[in-house]
Amino acid sequence: MEIRNHRLQGNDGKAVEFAASPNTGGRLKPQYLVMHYTAGRSARSSVGWLTDRRSRASAHLVIARDGTVTQLVPFNKVAWHAGLSRWEGLVGLNAHSIGIELDNAGPLALQAGIWRAWFGTEYPDAEVVEAVHKNETEARGWHAFREKQIAAAVAAAQAIVGKYGLKDVVGHDDIAPDRKTDPGPAFPMQNFRAAVMGRAEETLLFETVTRLNIRSGPGATFEKLDASPLAPGTRLMLNRTEGDWRNVDVLDGDGTPVLSGWVHGAYIRVGAWRLHSSRHANPCEPGG
Repeated sequence: MEIRNHRLQGNDGKAVEFAASPNTGGRLKPQYLVMHYTAGRSARSSVGWLTDRRSRASAHLVIARDGTVTQLVPFNKVAWHAGLSRWEGLVGLNAHSIGIELDNAGPLALQAGIWRAWFGTEYPDAEVVEAVHKNETEARGWHAFREKQIAAAVAAAQAIVGKYGLKDVVGHDDIAPDRKTDPGPAFPMQNFRAAVMGRAEETLLFETVTRLNIRSGPGATFEKLDASPLAPGTRLMLNRTEGDWRNVDVLDGDGTPVLSGWVHGAYIRVGAWRLHSSRHANPCEPGG
């Protein structure tokens, strides 16, 4: 991706879809990139709300779960995404940052064994991460992000940071910790930041969502490896993709690869954890 005239261009060289929001301020000279989740029903509904004058809110980009990107505000104009906020001596981050919203339901409540969002939609266990938010003390459910969505966010963020020379990537929960929880512990912030800012290898980290066979090649006809099936929550590092199949390294508790093989991409999700700095030797910690 690249940026021309403060508009994001896709890999095909064409500008991504633009839905102009009336909720904008003056000229922007950004210093930071702020990541959010929408806490909405869908990317379409969130775009609709953020382009409605009544919402008094907007963002520069909305990224759907399938990786589709919609731009609402040019990158040289203030969007209303941060609200009351402060960071590194700056007050009111709307005037100092670009905001990306990721389509995601946010926190989920467990009701009679079923995970539900505040708007009533139900989610299967495979789409839920149970974790403690860094600004909270108890675990709860969070809607998991999708591989294509995170990959699109990385690509867009790299283009933005490169174009405008931004200092860092932060979460809404960093700049407004007393009132906001997005993007939350299901978002792999540390790994995302490292990929975007060029501070580590650009490697997405995953985990299995069910018992999952790992095979010698990209297909169900290939031999199962002796480690099959992998237990739910097994940590994986993505190497490459071939159709629906993912070549991964299976990591032990110290983050060291102990096995390589192929798994079906439908049964893994982006992990809410990170490696410290080395691909092979350092322990893992919760992300976000």
